Amino acid sequence: MKLHRRTFIAGPAVLLAGGLATRLGAQSESAEARGLRIATEASDRAGGYQDVTADGEMTLRTASGQNATRRFETRWISTGPGQTRSLMVFEWPGDIRNTALLTHTYEGRNDDQWLFLPAMDRVRRITGSGRSGSFVGSEFAFEDMVDQEVDKFDHAWVNDGACPAGGSCHIIDRVPNTRSSGYSRQRIWLDQAHLRLQQVQYFDRRGAHLKTLTISGYRQHSGRWWRPQRMDMSNHLTGASTRLDWSGYTFNQGLSPNAFTTNALGRIR
Repeated sequence: MKLHRRTFIAGPAVLLAGGLATRLGAQSESAEARGLRIATEASDRAGGYQDVTADGEMTLRTASGQNATRRFETRWISTGPGQTRSLMVFEWPGDIRNTALLTHTYEGRNDDQWLFLPAMDRVRRITGSGRSGSFVGSEFAFEDMVDQEVDKFDHAWVNDGACPAGGSCHIIDRVPNTRSSGYSRQRIWLDQAHLRLQQVQYFDRRGAHLKTLTISGYRQHSGRWWRPQRMDMSNHLTGASTRLDWSGYTFNQGLSPNAFTTNALGRIR
């Protein structure tokens, strides 16, 4: 389980001195070191819990404006240092009901993913180039549904600039360090106030700007964890888009790791 770094409250003089030291240090810090430091702090701030569940609605929109809506539940659990499991189960409509995606994320090695197809009563493992494929016809790829662990990327700070929806952001390029990724790099925007992810631009293997993910509607839960209400993924090559609306976040319910196995997938009905 990821733990937050210890923080403390200090007087104005100490805060001013600390801020000055940070600014002076940043002048000699390499772009790679600064990008990694900011990304690591953002990850640490977002963690610190054992499990979480949420409800979601997925809206697929074609370039011609046709819409299709799906509803799902997602669960996530920490199973050890640098190890997590997540399960997304679709509930509606009937033609996709009980379709489920199981993901095991590891630190320092490739992640595992399985897709359960109830109509075929089959569990299909997602491997290699399949990770860059479309997830249930959406603009999200299978690899987008995996925890974006810091160690899976090489980071480089680009600059500090305006956030897409206002305010100031750190802008960082992250390059996947696995050949199985369908992306050559991702450019991310983290707001400076809380280090919350605001936008991700995805570039394909040829370097073309393929997709943009915009994240909005953050709310704080349990006085601690910020989570978004909306994610919009736009495909710039096809004109299609997918919207995810999130609600019902619940933390630390005592979920069991046994509910996040391939055997458990077969019991979904």
